[in-house]
This record gives sequence, structure tokens and C-alpha cells, in this order.
Amino acid sequence: MPISLLLGKATLLLFIGLDALFLIIKTIGKFLTGNHIPAGRNENKKTINRSDFIVKSGLLLSSIPIAAVTKGFMFNLYDYQVKHIDLILPNLPKSFDGMTIAQISDIHAGSLFNINAVKKGVDMLLSQKPDIIFFTGDLVNDFASEMDDYLAIFARVKAPLGTFSIMGNHDYGDYHFNRSHFFNEHKLTKEQNLARIKGIHHSLGWQLLLNESKEIVLNNDKITIIGVENWGVNNRHNYGDLDLAMSKVDGSSPIHLMLSHDPSHWRAEIIPQYPMIDVTFSGHTHGGQFGYSNPNYQWSPIQYAYNEWAGLYRENQQSLYVNVGFGYLDYPSRVGVQPEISIFHLKSQVNG
Repeated sequence: MPISLLLGKATLLLFIGLDALFLIIKTIGKFLTGNHIPAGRNENKKTINRSDFIVKSGLLLSSIPIAAVTKGFMFNLYDYQVKHIDLILPNLPKSFDGMTIAQISDIHAGSLFNINAVKKGVDMLLSQKPDIIFFTGDLVNDFASEMDDYLAIFARVKAPLGTFSIMGNHDYGDYHFNRSHFFNEHKLTKEQNLARIKGIHHSLGWQLLLNESKEIVLNNDKITIIGVENWGVNNRHNYGDLDLAMSKVDGSSPIHLMLSHDPSHWRAEIIPQYPMIDVTFSGHTHGGQFGYSNPNYQWSPIQYAYNEWAGLYRENQQSLYVNVGFGYLDYPSRVGVQPEISIFHLKSQVNG
């Protein structure tokens, strides 16, 4: 159920419950005191009684989140926000100082319906002229065919030093391929669908990292990018193997950047096991697609499920960034949490 609709119903039920409570108290009071309407009172006077006031107030307040989700559908779904983040990495090699990395996440092609708006979003991404691009999983909702109308658009998502991608929890087909009627409808198996999704990454020119790592070398300087398959604390199906992903990583590399779809992986495994990983890039949460944020404060119901759910987090010398997504899922609306294009500026020290 959409969060906004749930909040609307909860608000209305609260006011109805309060009205019922007041009615019970009033009835008991009349019974105990024997109070009646005073003589001469005009019972036909057109005033709103307490019960009507409470219920109508509840209806008014409950309509606010419903109106918000309607606005989120009409105006916010493709209102891409470019966010600039400085990443201070003291060990950053000189050749990479001042470079930019772009991140998008959670395209969820099966939910998209406005091709022109998606094109504009990709234009916004490319206008930033990033040196490297990361895609952190959930290309589709369930099926590879969802990408058919968007292949040409996302084939443009390339950067001079490469576009690197990983798988998200929805890319494996676990949520639907255990239902027999999906086999009949799509005429393919889960394994065939997964193979095609992996093939799409390659056809787009993206370097799909499946529990493996790549080095980027520039002027004899290098940084290491690691990509792990989906792993999350509350996932029923985990494919990520952090040890395998790190098995061929050169420990002498000055910078290690990790792509892991689910941010819960950071605190559960990455921090305690691999302190050499400087920054982890995640998505998955969508920021709850409902919330509030300003430079000093952010809130969403999703924070009760994930400790890290949107933006930049730090723990000792390690950082995590959670992108709230390019697309959307479950309900077509975003309220207070707009779709995001993240631009990271790599710096060896704070300017000034």
C-alpha cells in the first residue's frame, strides 16, 4: 500500500477513534449527572457539533497525504535532482584529484512510462561530463524485456574512464519466477531471464562486476573498483560474496571503491571485514519515495528499516553513499524524495 494512502487512512481512523471515545465519555457523564438540554436552548441553531467537527477535521487532514502522493505522481516522478558531493580521500593519487564520478541507481525500467522524460534525465547526467559512471543495481523490476524500449537511451550512459555496474535484488527474478504462470507468459526460465539481463549490461557497454574488481590506471596511478552481487541483511536470496570480490584486489592500491546495491551490507560486512574500502556506493532504499529533507535534517519511514537510507554516511575512515534512485517501484509517486543523479568530486584534501 502506498505510504501516503496508509498515512491518510491512519489519520482518519485516529480522528474517528477520538470521536468515539469522546461520545462514550459524554454518554457516561450524562448518565452519572442526569444532565439535559437547558430549557429555552435553540436546538435548531445551525452549528457544527463536536462529532461532525472531529470527523470532518479527520477527513481534511487525511486528504493531505493523498493529495501529496497525487502531486508526486504528476510532477515528481521524473524531476531528476543533480546532487554534488565532495569526497575527500587523503590517499587519492594526483592523477585522479579533481575527477568526477556519477552514480545512478534503481532504474526499474518496468515502472517507467515516459520515455522523453527518461531521455532528459540521461541528458542531465551526461551534461555533468563525469569521468566515471557507476550504476548500482535494479535495472528492471523482474524481466529483461522491460528494458526493450530503453536500450538506446541508456546505451548513451558512458564515461571516458568507463561505466561500471552491479546487480540489484530485483535483477535476479526471485520475486516472480517461482510462480508458474510467469513461465507460461514469458516463455523463458529464470536462468534465461538472468542471462539476458547480464547481457544487457554488456550490450550497453557497461562493465558488469560480479563479485570481482577492476583497476583504473592513469599516468601510472591507479584506483580499484570492486563490485559485489546483491547482499543484504534482510534478503532471502544473497548472491554477494565479498571475499571473492576482494580476492584479487591489490592491497597496495591507494583507493578502493565498492559498489554494493543494499546499504545494509556496509555495516554488516564491509566495515568489520575490509577497512581498506574507502567508499561504498549503494541504492536500493529509494529513500522510501516519501519523506522530507533539508541540508540539516531528513526523515522517511524507510529509516525504521535501514540505518543508512539516503545520502552520505561516515564511520571512522570509511564512507557510504546511498543514492535514492533514478526510477521508482510499487507505487508511481515520489513525495519529498526526488529521483537522483549523484555527482562526486574526488579531492585529496579540503579546498581552502
